[in-house]
Amino acid sequence: MIRLTATPRTASRTRPGTTPHYPSHLRSPRAWALAGALVGLLLALLLNAPARWLAAAVQQGFNGRIVLEDARGTVWNGSARLTLTGGAGSEDSAALPGRLAWQIRLKGLGLLADLNADCCMRQPWQVSLLPRWGGARLVLADSLSQWPAQALAGLGTPWNTVQPEGQLNLSTQGLTMEWAAGRLLLAGRAQLDATQISSRLSTLKPMGSYRVTLQGGAAPSFALSTLEGSLQLSGTGQWVGSRLRFDGIASAAAERLDALSNLLNIIGRRDGARAIIKVG
Repeated sequence: MIRLTATPRTASRTRPGTTPHYPSHLRSPRAWALAGALVGLLLALLLNAPARWLAAAVQQGFNGRIVLEDARGTVWNGSARLTLTGGAGSEDSAALPGRLAWQIRLKGLGLLADLNADCCMRQPWQVSLLPRWGGARLVLADSLSQWPAQALAGLGTPWNTVQPEGQLNLSTQGLTMEWAAGRLLLAGRAQLDATQISSRLSTLKPMGSYRVTLQGGAAPSFALSTLEGSLQLSGTGQWVGSRLRFDGIASAAAERLDALSNLLNIIGRRDGARAIIKVG
């Protein structure tokens, strides 16, 4: 008689009460020490990332029109000279006096930043950025600031021709920008008062003071009006999708027409003593 003997199978799982068996390289204290060192190195690199990395990101994000020069410190706590330019290939640039300082910290799943330009801000701007599915939401706390109009010349055409001089007073209330599905949604309000404005194209100094009001909503709009002066500016505009449409009029008081004629030619299409402004 032939007797068959069954060979027991090797257990594929660790029996209860026994210690799991790991490869020797995972049980080595040296391996754990190396992993910890790598994690620490990555954290140190992140926390001490140089400010020039942020400067490069800002320059790329704004197509070279905003440049952080001579960046010092780290991505999280640093400063730089803020310069406006005409973009790639442009020779126009204008640096603001003093430096722009920033402090960035984590807040939940987003970032909270304090920005302070010592030349122009009464108090730091507080900006929060929260990533969202398919976009992001940026909120600027209510703010007041003053900027030299001369800096606009750095943006190139037409500002490099107009060469404005004067003061720009900016205030914001509940200003929020949200990117969703490739669209920019704007809420809140911003007001820019351009006071005692002059130009190298006119011998009249100053020409006047003006107000631009931006109102958020389903179709963000803005309005241009004259506060005072011999050069009268007015108009309204609206964003349709990603395009700006604006219709306005520039005119001069009869006794100041000769002094403002060159500027009217630059501003828009001449129609007698006024110029028609149309964008989009």
